[in-house]
Amino acid sequence: MFFIKLLTLILLATQLQAQDVIVKKADLRLVVPKADIDAKIAAISSEIDQKYQGEPIAIVMIMKGSICFAADLLRSLESDATLDYISCSSYGKNGTTRGELTISGIDKLDLEGKHVIIVDDISDTGSTFKAVVESLQDKKTKSIVTIALLKRCSDKVPVFTPDYALFDIKSDDFVIGYGLDYKEHYRGLESVYALN
Repeated sequence: MFFIKLLTLILLATQLQAQDVIVKKADLRLVVPKADIDAKIAAISSEIDQKYQGEPIAIVMIMKGSICFAADLLRSLESDATLDYISCSSYGKNGTTRGELTISGIDKLDLEGKHVIIVDDISDTGSTFKAVVESLQDKKTKSIVTIALLKRCSDKVPVFTPDYALFDIKSDDFVIGYGLDYKEHYRGLESVYALN
């Protein structure tokens, strides 16, 4: 038993060291500190609590990037809320080339009679939010609200604007941390950084 525990500790330490090496090698610029994220989540959760006042709330997070945001929002709410997820992807495994949007998991959602809050990590043109909202139209929800952690400032005309966006970011920032990744790395960073 002792050797199993020791081996587990060694493996965990090795993984943490490997992650530290990846982060140290990267050129990161702080975009949104964790304290600012916490303050904005506290403000938006208070607004949600006042708006719905005990009515049924369902948070639907768009995986994987919004996992930290959705979890912190859920913990910050005083209202009772269910949590579910869907997967949306328009990027391939290489991480940068945009392709056709695919959505999975909509069919398993039970949202009838609930106020639905769709949570995503970042809104570029709003096309993901637009597609998800359209996909939920036949779910007999009481209302649908969209919240993005980040909204990209761009000269492009958005196809959909989220109801709430906690922070605006530059159009050319490739952001990571707080759930956002680059090739599945950096999701565990506390704050949001730009990866150069």
